[in-house]
Parts: sequence; structure tokens; C-alpha cells
Amino acid sequence: MRWIALAALVLTFYVIYRLSPILSPFLAGAVLAYLFDPLVTRMANWKINRSIGTTLVFLLITLVMTLAMLALVPVIIDQSIKLINVVPKVMNSIQTELVPFVNQRFGLTMNISNISQLMIGNAKEISSVLATSAGVILGNGSAVILSFMNLVLIPVVGFYLLRDWPYIMQRIRDLLPRQQEPNLVELAQESNIMMGAFLRGQLSVMLANGITYSIGLTMAGLETGIVIGMAAGMLSFVPYLGNIIGITLALIAMYIQTGEVTPLLWVLLVFGVGQTLESILWQPRFVGGQIGMHPVAVIFAVMAGGALFGFFGVLLALPVSAIIVVLGRHALQRYQHSHFYQDADLSALKLPSDLIDPKQS
Repeated sequence: MRWIALAALVLTFYVIYRLSPILSPFLAGAVLAYLFDPLVTRMANWKINRSIGTTLVFLLITLVMTLAMLALVPVIIDQSIKLINVVPKVMNSIQTELVPFVNQRFGLTMNISNISQLMIGNAKEISSVLATSAGVILGNGSAVILSFMNLVLIPVVGFYLLRDWPYIMQRIRDLLPRQQEPNLVELAQESNIMMGAFLRGQLSVMLANGITYSIGLTMAGLETGIVIGMAAGMLSFVPYLGNIIGITLALIAMYIQTGEVTPLLWVLLVFGVGQTLESILWQPRFVGGQIGMHPVAVIFAVMAGGALFGFFGVLLALPVSAIIVVLGRHALQRYQHSHFYQDADLSALKLPSDLIDPKQS
């Protein structure tokens, strides 16, 4: 029976791996249902029909996203254009300031204009490749239709999963082996507490970081502060990645914008304050150390999730890791209580007479 269960588990993972290109809308819908199930359940406790509650939640989500897009998208587009326009200025600064310093300091003959000329000389070939690639993408009607269907399916799948969430959970519970059902339910409940707290908490931390960085950089005078700040906040679920990218982009943009060194200190101060707030306020308040994974393990989990399931794999890497942590903790407890670990048969040990305490003899 164990071999059958193991074979079924392996087959399930293989099928999931093979179907991963089309699983994104179902995975995203399941995440939506999981995130908002507590709200719909609370509304059901207030005698509001679950279908009506689910509809109200999705209307609220749609309203918030629409208002956010109307308010932020024009600003983000405008600041993104400004950020892109910084690139030629950066190249010019490197050519006129950094390259001469490096050549003089190390005796080199580096010239960045050669790279620019090479890119200009191959611009025709590059544009031809891009045009061909775009033609392949746009010409592949099935790929475009599939992408559009995936986008449309997310709210549809999320709606039905959210409406029927208690029924689905009960059906899964009914399929569990009766003898193991209490232990499995206990594991599931503990995993749910940890994963739910972490997932909602981490999203709150990302949003809080993005708002903090955006406000701070804007107050520091950076024209592209909202784009860079929100990008740094959204990437903060990977340790150090958000700060590294945010600080680098903000320093470059601020220097190109002002041409002075003093404003760069304000950028560093903004990220220093933001990191301090994340450590002493956002993380304890919203997450509370639910996972407790080493930063290297977090980075590996995110990269593995991205390699297996793309963008949604990156988003779900840490919540799934939370479940693995719970299962690993229980497995470790069982191992430490096992005879193999404790070597409980101590009566069979014969201690030499010279190791026996005379006071106890």
C-alpha cells in the first residue's frame, strides 16, 4: 500500500510539472480564495449568504484595483519614462567621468564609445531579430489567446473556489485515511496558521515598504521616487534584493537628476529608515517570525519556485516553504522521540565498575 501511495505521489508531482504552463490561473485563483476566505467566512457568520459575500468581496477588489490604476498608472508611466531617459545620461557620465579615472588609475585604454559604436553598427541586426521575435509572438494566435484566457480565468476560478471553499476543504478532509485523519488535520491547521499569517503579513510588509520608500524618496526630491520605491518594496520579500536594487537605482537616478553628492546621502537615509522600520515595526507586526528560515534558504526557495512555476512560483515559494517547515518540525519531533534517536534500551548497557559512583554503590 505504501508503494502505491508513493507511486501516486510521484505521478501527481509529475503531472503538476507537465501542466505547470497552464496552472497559473488556477494557482492565482486558489491564492485569491485562500486570502479572502476569512473575510467571506466572517460575513457568513453575520448571516450573509456566501455567494453574496463572495460577490461583494470581488466587487471590492475590482473597485480598489480600478482606483489604484487610475491613481497610480499615469504617475508610474511618467516616472518610468523619466527613469528610462536616465540611461543615456548614465552612459555619458561613465564615459566622461568614470572611464578617464579608471584609465588613469590602472593604465588602461578603455573607451565606452566603442561599445556604443558596436551597438549602433549592429542596430539593424538587433532590430531585425526583435521584429522577427515580435512577429512570432504576435503571429502565434494560440499563445495570445491562451494568455488572454489565463488572465480572464483568474477571477472566475477565484470566485468559484472562494464561494465553495468550506465545501472543498470538507471534501478533502473526508478523503483522508480515518486512522491518520486527526494527525493530518492537526498538521494542516498548523500549516494554515503559519502560511496564512506569513502570506498576508508578507504582502503587508511589501506594501508598507513600498509606501515608505516612495514617500521618503519623493520627499528627498527624487522625480522617480514612486516607481523606484514601489519596486524596492515589492522585491523586499527576497532578503536584501529589494534594498540592493532600490538603492542602486535611486542613487543613479538622484545623481543624474542633481549632479551632486549631498542628495545621495538623503537616499541612503531613506533606505536606512525604511530598513529600520521593516525590522522593528513591519516584520514583527505583520509577520512575527512565522517561518524563521535562514536568508540563504529563502533565496534558494524563491529561485527554485521561479524555476519550476515561473512568476507565481516566486510568489508562493515562501508560503510553501512555511508548510515544509511545519512538516519538517513534526518529522524532527517524531525522530527525536524515536528509539533510534534516544537509544532507549539503556538496560542493555554494562558500565565498567570504575565508572560507577561509589556513593551510589
